[in-house]
Amino acid sequence: MGPLVARFSRAGRRLRRADRAHPWVLDTSVVVLVVLLFCLPDLLHAYGGGDRGGDGDGPHRFRLVFTQLPVAGMLAFQAGLVLPLLWRRRRPAVAFGAVAAVFVLQWSLGAALRADVALFIALYSLALHGRLRQLPWACAVMVGAMVLVAVRASAAVTIGDALFFLLSAATAALALGLVVRIRRAQLAGLRERAARLEVERDQRGRLAVAAERARVAREMHDIVGHNLAVIITLADAGAYATDVTPDRGREALHLIGDTGRQALGELRRVLGVLREASDGPRNEPELSPQPGLTDLEALCEGVRSAGLEVVYRTVGDVDALDSGVQLVIYRIIQEALTNALKHAGADTQVDLAIVMRETHLTITVQDTGPGGDGRRADPANEEGHGLVGMRERAALYGGSLRAGPAGEGWTVEAVLDLTPQGGAQ
Repeated sequence: MGPLVARFSRAGRRLRRADRAHPWVLDTSVVVLVVLLFCLPDLLHAYGGGDRGGDGDGPHRFRLVFTQLPVAGMLAFQAGLVLPLLWRRRRPAVAFGAVAAVFVLQWSLGAALRADVALFIALYSLALHGRLRQLPWACAVMVGAMVLVAVRASAAVTIGDALFFLLSAATAALALGLVVRIRRAQLAGLRERAARLEVERDQRGRLAVAAERARVAREMHDIVGHNLAVIITLADAGAYATDVTPDRGREALHLIGDTGRQALGELRRVLGVLREASDGPRNEPELSPQPGLTDLEALCEGVRSAGLEVVYRTVGDVDALDSGVQLVIYRIIQEALTNALKHAGADTQVDLAIVMRETHLTITVQDTGPGGDGRRADPANEEGHGLVGMRERAALYGGSLRAGPAGEGWTVEAVLDLTPQGGAQ
């Protein structure tokens, strides 16, 4: 049963594609089929002179009840019944109205034709393709036409039997059209839902990629930006010291090498995490923990070697903070020191304080360098890094960040909310 169903399904899809490409082919095929099955037998009977045998019973007696149409009249009525079916899908209401008018005229004359089946096909097409509000008047017309047929056929069968048979056939045509219509609507809804889910999946994937890109860009900015600022400052100082005190120049070169190797190691760690697992165990990166508060002293030493005087103090049990909070604190301080290194210049004092009180932690980085408009914005900030990156990190813990001139220098102050999510019970 499985292969047979699949074969029929593929055939149905090919038929639907062909119908969308050439819609007139199916409508014409329906008309030709009706002509061959229902019109041609009446024409052959008319040209053959009818049933000349019999004893007045059976089919011959039934035919005598109705008017015998001439061949030209029969052709005219058949054309009026069948040809409107060419528009049964594009103009179902018009096609049904035209067929019903010819049907009523034909039966008003007392004539019966096999092509009358076109009225049931037109009703089915109206239920399937037409507007639902058109069905009540179509049903009323159908009932009136069936009553007319039952009255005309009352000499051969009772009106009740005729109405039962005719109305049953009309109800079957109407119900079949509605069932097919509902099924198509369900399939269309399922296809639309599948397409919508696919779009939502793609959107979720793009959002995840964008979020990961932002996270990696933030990490890269924190790592590369800070270390490059230190390297540039040391290089400038070394170039100046080479002519005055060569020993200080060599020391600056050693510090540049150490800082560069540290930056390269962190860069390899970040990029290594992004490698695909398919690279195999031989290509797995050497991972190391994310920096925390224990690494702040080394960070300050690197900044001091570049010419800044950093005073670092803590208040409270900050070492007990979890690794996520420590990483946020480290990155905020790293960015603040990098900005001080870029804008404040040498011989600048930086006061760094981490104060923890109950469920709030305050980070303050204050330098004695210039605090004018030149430090209000950095080009990187406009791209979502710098101060914006610090604000994003503070927002991860429901905190806020303020940066601006204070006195003679510049102050960066971040406040983190360390209250556990969900609060106390």
